[in-house]
Amino acid sequence: MRKLILAAVAGTAFALAGCSEKTEDAAATAADAAASDAAANADAMATGAADAAGDVAGAASEAANDTADTTADAAATAEANAQGETPAEAKKD
Repeated sequence: MRKLILAAVAGTAFALAGCSEKTEDAAATAADAAASDAAANADAMATGAADAAGDVAGAASEAANDTADTTADAAATAEANAQGETPAEAKKD
């Protein structure tokens, strides 16, 4: 994308070197449009990256909660076996 912008700027510079005011205005408008497109593309990429980061964070949180639940169940089962009670009774303790 940088090469495209550089090419547009270089083309504009050559066009402005010997053109009429009308042509200069058209070239400036084209350069402005190219800059706007580049900014819009950068914004879209940033939004996509933020969305992906949010998805990863949500999945990590869910995995951590699942691990905590599994650990609590295993601890209750171990306590129940040691004390001769059910896991449900051990969880109440």
